[in-house]
Amino acid sequence: MTTSRRPRERDVFALWGQLVARHRFLVLAGVAAALLALGGYAWGFEGRLSAGGLDDPNSESVQAAQLAAGAFGPNHAADMVILYRFPDGTSVDDPAVNQPVVDSLNSLTHRFPNEIEAVNATYWSGVTSTLGSQAGLATKDKTRALASIALKGETGDALSAHYVAVKNAFNVPGIDVQVGGLQPIGTALTDTISADTHRMELLAIPAVAVLLFFIFGGVVAAALPLMMGVLTILGANGIVRWITNFAEVNSFVAPVVSMIGLGLAIDYALFIVSRFREEVAAGYDTPTAVRRSVTTAGRTVVFSATMIVASLAGMLLFPQGFLKSIAYGAIATVTLAAFTAVTILPAMLAILGKRVNALGIERFRRGDSAANVEHGFWGRWTGWVMRHPRKITAVLILGLLVLILPVRNIAFGGFSEKYLPPDNAVRVAQHDIDTYFPLRKSDPIELVIVTADSTQVGPLVERASFAPGLLPSGFEIPTRSQTDPTIYKTQAYLVDSSKYDKTIDFLRNLETSEDTTLMVTGVPTVQHDTIAALLNRLPLMIALVLAATTILMFLTFGSLILPLKAAFMSVLGLGSTLGILTWIFTEGHGATLLNFTPQPIQANILFLIIAIIYGLSTDYEVFLLSRMVEARTRGATTEEAIRSGTAHTGRIITAAALILLVVTGAFAFSDLVLMQYIAYGMIAALVIDATVLRMMLVPAVMKMLGDWCWWAPAWMKRIQQRIGLSEPILDDEREQPVPRELVDTRS
Repeated sequence: MTTSRRPRERDVFALWGQLVARHRFLVLAGVAAALLALGGYAWGFEGRLSAGGLDDPNSESVQAAQLAAGAFGPNHAADMVILYRFPDGTSVDDPAVNQPVVDSLNSLTHRFPNEIEAVNATYWSGVTSTLGSQAGLATKDKTRALASIALKGETGDALSAHYVAVKNAFNVPGIDVQVGGLQPIGTALTDTISADTHRMELLAIPAVAVLLFFIFGGVVAAALPLMMGVLTILGANGIVRWITNFAEVNSFVAPVVSMIGLGLAIDYALFIVSRFREEVAAGYDTPTAVRRSVTTAGRTVVFSATMIVASLAGMLLFPQGFLKSIAYGAIATVTLAAFTAVTILPAMLAILGKRVNALGIERFRRGDSAANVEHGFWGRWTGWVMRHPRKITAVLILGLLVLILPVRNIAFGGFSEKYLPPDNAVRVAQHDIDTYFPLRKSDPIELVIVTADSTQVGPLVERASFAPGLLPSGFEIPTRSQTDPTIYKTQAYLVDSSKYDKTIDFLRNLETSEDTTLMVTGVPTVQHDTIAALLNRLPLMIALVLAATTILMFLTFGSLILPLKAAFMSVLGLGSTLGILTWIFTEGHGATLLNFTPQPIQANILFLIIAIIYGLSTDYEVFLLSRMVEARTRGATTEEAIRSGTAHTGRIITAAALILLVVTGAFAFSDLVLMQYIAYGMIAALVIDATVLRMMLVPAVMKMLGDWCWWAPAWMKRIQQRIGLSEPILDDEREQPVPRELVDTRS
């Protein structure tokens, strides 16, 4: 029998486990009521989410746009753009054909006085509500014409709501009508995200329930993790709803909360329920099994969640409100997943006891004792890996490096209609508008000029028109502000809206007099500045996240080598995943099958994927190493600790990864390529992480390192022991030897 290094009575997790077991009904009722109340508070919170927060608010482009909005008013030129295509053999100038269109446009402000401000511009002079008629708004063959609609509202939420109210108001019998513009594009993206979230919940929850039944072999045991997932999602949604009172929260937070909440809460519950069943199989009574499970698996869950939170917190370093709001939602979800795992779950286990195995099939609910687990499949597998560590390490690292190679072609982009499927009605409409009316695109390059000397404006705009990548028409005649006569604005259009770097660099390098300020803005410039801000802060994020997770893992495991090895493994896994994403979505392999257009990966989403994947990689590493360190502290050799840790967690990590694959796999059917990024990125990361890295490369590398795995400088060891985060050595609390039939009996 081994004596505990720290008395069990002084261990906070042991005390907590004992407290929860003793007051199980009170803990269950109190925490469940709180989470359900948060879920009720969150009802309808999706309506409070926005499509904004994607830009860097500190950039020149955003500040220039704000200056222009203050001087000229909000720019509603591209809120909605309506493309009318007349039947063959007719013309936009034919009164008998165009009159229904004119009547429809004239009626808009009367039919929708609270939603539509005016018709900005149209081809037909008979539209009385128009702010200006433009002859250039018809094609040369006079088969197509445009109308630009200004919506009321200054915030993205108001504009989006008003668009939804009027989007079906433009149909004209006999005329092919297409609706494009900024609001239709933004709403199409947001609506697709919402539909994907609901589909994921409808498809994933039943599928996960079936998986859990076969993993645990019983209805009761399978229901526990699923309940934890649902309660976590409800509580996290309530917290997100509360955050919307103080900050703009992007609608992308909804699928992230559902995905992480369901997947991670189930993973944590899987880990703790498995440990509880193992303790019961070892002969412990229910209160003792609960306490020991919380002391070991509960401790690991809390430390794992802490490291994931540290990874997700890296997104808070970026100025974009999108990443900040996703970080808030994801951190709340991870925290609640760990909270439910060490409160409600052990309380329910304390109530159920051995009945946790009820309503099941004996064949599937077998629970091996610790000795049998270590000599089972995963124990034998680990033994084979450790007999060939060098060959396995060389082959796997070479294979991962091959997967990383496509990263050299990675490219970053901003949000656009091209993230919708090629056959999406809004995307097709915007494509036709841009094709037939290139001077009516929704993404011009804009200049804001501030000067008291009006003679400076004309020559400056003339020189700006020589910028590379612009349409031959160059910049329009500048407009002067009516409220501030020192501010002017003008705009021009790019030949290719995705190629803007050289144009922006040229414009920002134009020389101006000391009393003249030239600012470049517009959609392409905002995207340019947003990507630059992300890339500029990426090294700081990487450094801080690596430092935080390394320190936390050292304090947990008492080794400096293990966290460094874990970081190396995570970088290999993350690099391989990014390589796969680049190969698919940027290089376009499988574009026809998946119904998307190859293009640069949306920058904000990519950084979100990086944070999530690194956090989950750390999560599985902590699960694995915790059992290795536990065996090591009991006196096992390095090789025995590797085999024991891998054997005890191999099935759990595989099952956890499989569950997350099901949850994230539901997004693989999304119509939105942004959601496909997450789905296929997570699928690739989970497969690589749960098989190649944790079950093969980790034991192989640790075998080669030998006892160096546990090394740390003596002074660091003293700090770690003083802080007291190390794994406890649990006493064998059974008063007498366990009968042989109990060891061999499946629980």
